[in-house]
Parts: sequence; C-alpha cells; structure tokens
Amino acid sequence: MLGTIDALLLGLVVFVGGHFALSSPPLREPAVKAVGEERFRGLYALLALASLTWTVLAFRDAPFVEVWTPPLWTRWIPNLLMPVAAVLLVAGVTTRNPTAVGGESALDEPNPVRGILTVTRHPFLNATGLWGLAHLSTNGDLASILLFGGIALLSYGGMPAIDAKVRRRTEPAWGPMALTTSRIPFLAALQGRVRVDWRGIGLWRVALGLLLWLALYGLHPMYTGVWPHPLS
Repeated sequence: MLGTIDALLLGLVVFVGGHFALSSPPLREPAVKAVGEERFRGLYALLALASLTWTVLAFRDAPFVEVWTPPLWTRWIPNLLMPVAAVLLVAGVTTRNPTAVGGESALDEPNPVRGILTVTRHPFLNATGLWGLAHLSTNGDLASILLFGGIALLSYGGMPAIDAKVRRRTEPAWGPMALTTSRIPFLAALQGRVRVDWRGIGLWRVALGLLLWLALYGLHPMYTGVWPHPLS
C-alpha cells in the first residue's frame, strides 16, 4: 500500500488524529482507568511511533502530485525559521516543563516559570510547528502539503488541548503558570506578564540548538535528497 497518497493520508490520520482522540477526556479517562496511567502512556507511545514510522515511509514513497509552484523567495523561509526552531527544540527538551508528558510535578517547584518557559510554555510544539510551517511554505506537492500541514496542525492544535489537560489535573497551581506564560513565543513578555529569563535559557542551549540546525542543514541532501540553500 505504500507508494500512494492514500497510504500517507492513513498514517497522518492515525498519527495526528490519534493524538487528539487519545488526549480527549471521553477516551483518555476510561482508558486510563482500565489499564492504568503508565500502561496507557506506553500504548500511546507505541501507537504514535508506529503511525509516525508508517507516515515517514509513506511520504518517502508517495508520488509527486503538484498542487502549486512556490515562488523562489519562499526558499528563504525555512532557512530563517529553522535555526529558531532548533533552539526552541533543544531548550524545550532540556527544561522541566509542566506541559511535558508527566511533567505536572514541575508546578510544585518554587519557581516553575523559568528559562525557555518565559518565552513560551510550549517550546517543543512551537519548534515542530515552525518546522511544519517552514517546509509547508516552500513545498507545493500534495504529499508535502499533507505531511507538513498535518504536523503544523498537531503542533498548534495540541497546545490548547495540553493546557486544558494540565489545568484539569493541577488546578489551582495551573493559574499562575497560565497567567505568566504564553503559547505564542514572547507574547507574555510583550504584555508585561513575565520577564524573559535569558540566564535561565543559557547560552549553551542556544549554541547547541544552532549546532543541531547546522548538522541538519549540512546533512539535508543525505536524508532528503534536496540541498536547502535558498540560492541553489
């Protein structure tokens, strides 16, 4: 079945739709009661990994169906956004975060809003969302639109769903977190609700993020077959 748009669509429906469905209280709560929290998380992770693997393989083998031809200037968009996404990714996975899986206990700390969380409480999802939008802007074939659009939808649509889940589990501790952070990067800081904790973010996270971007950039032809330079 691989090698068709239908195969890619199936993988995305299970991967993206599965995240939303299994995170919704009407499905998640009975499932957790039936099998337990840890087993549910394990099954959730297995389903996500299997559907993601299928999606990647289906995308690799999908036929090229042109929908539109992006202008040449759009090639600059991923080159500008991906360094930011890489820094957000590194900072997100190296900072304790109440919105991360199993991270609600971070709200018990004296100062849970620190580091990258003063920029956005969803650094990882903003990273994957920027990745999706950046590549969506410069790829006009149907398979790319489905893949990158699906990842962007999951990333930005997942933020309010995660916020609602954490709020249900941690009220009233969630209130101060919601008031001093934002989903959109720098919004809370611009509104005067928090000061960006540059020291907490740390120069090493920025440097490691940029090194990750350089590695992905340099190896891009090897894992995609496309050189990402905007003037190529």
